[in-house]
Amino acid sequence: MKIAKNVSRLGTETAFKVLSEAKKLEKKGKEIIHLSLGQPDFKTPIHIVNATIKALKDGHHGYVLPNGIIECREAVSRKIKSLYKANIDPERIIIMPGGKPTMYYAIALFGEPGVEIIYPDPGFPIYKSMINYTGAKAIPLNLTESKDFSINPEKILSLINDNTRLLILNNPNNPTGSFTEKNKIDELAKGLKQFPKVTILSDEIYSRLIFDNKKMPTFFNYPELYNRLIVLDGWSKTYCMTGWRLGWSVWPEQLIEHVIKFCVNNHSCVNAAIQYGGIAALNGPEDELINVLEKFFLRRKLIVDGLNSLKGVKCTIPGGAFYAFPNVIGTGMNGEEFASRCLHEAGVAIVPGTSFGNFSADYVRFSFAASRENISKAIEKIDKILK
Repeated sequence: MKIAKNVSRLGTETAFKVLSEAKKLEKKGKEIIHLSLGQPDFKTPIHIVNATIKALKDGHHGYVLPNGIIECREAVSRKIKSLYKANIDPERIIIMPGGKPTMYYAIALFGEPGVEIIYPDPGFPIYKSMINYTGAKAIPLNLTESKDFSINPEKILSLINDNTRLLILNNPNNPTGSFTEKNKIDELAKGLKQFPKVTILSDEIYSRLIFDNKKMPTFFNYPELYNRLIVLDGWSKTYCMTGWRLGWSVWPEQLIEHVIKFCVNNHSCVNAAIQYGGIAALNGPEDELINVLEKFFLRRKLIVDGLNSLKGVKCTIPGGAFYAFPNVIGTGMNGEEFASRCLHEAGVAIVPGTSFGNFSADYVRFSFAASRENISKAIEKIDKILK
């Protein structure tokens, strides 16, 4: 078979490759501690599950609008209003089967040969994968350890030229867990006024998972950018609903018609009953979210202290999400070698930094969305192989 050339340019998400390799080792009898996938180990709150079951029993079994049922879009609009005091018309909101379709559609809308798209590096690997797929030129925004991997407005603005169509940002960041505060985002938003032809894709999927009582500096704070702002968010991380495949996004009015066409061509619509579960999540109590955040806070300290206790390992403190991104070059290994030894010798599954960009060869990503017991056990096992 002869397939299209652009398929060869597609990348992947290495965390799933690590999971597959770890599962094979488990089948052979090796005990594995899974710290690779970005997936909370908590169950979805029961009121969300019950709302979905009720929707099924009530007969919500058929097709719905490709942009999502109006009740779900209205619930998202209310949530944005309550969190950020921003008024977003439900007609600008599109319910998605997870977060990736928003990345895919946004990059596909703007990417083509001759175009440049800026993306974070280290960053979620699907950004670069989809940019390459469209034939556009992927321009990496290097996030550096010396700056705690936070967003540098001056550096971003210096990368923009007449060929730049899309700027992708992710705050808090995957894989580093870095958090860029409002003063830096204010500076960036002000600078972007000089480049009115550049659209912004703000990936805010970890917006509710921020530590130390800090507030999310969402791009909803800048109404002057709304006519070229795409915001990606969803239920997966906040409400422990990764397997539900439910996300939402906000688009400029002039793009809605095009995005709906993508939805119709790709997935038709999002599962009807699950959208009612999403409504219950947004409208319901957030006690469990507060509880989860408190547990992540304790796990963050445990894993950062543990990693920094290892010989040759240096880890900054993540400000959000549930990832630690230590530099391991002091062990005499690069990130890929370190991750391989952790998996095959220590039985700890983590992801090498090269999975997240060209500037991360000396790093690995640990997910601390796992129990404190498993985190402590993993540190002990890694310590043994390093000694």
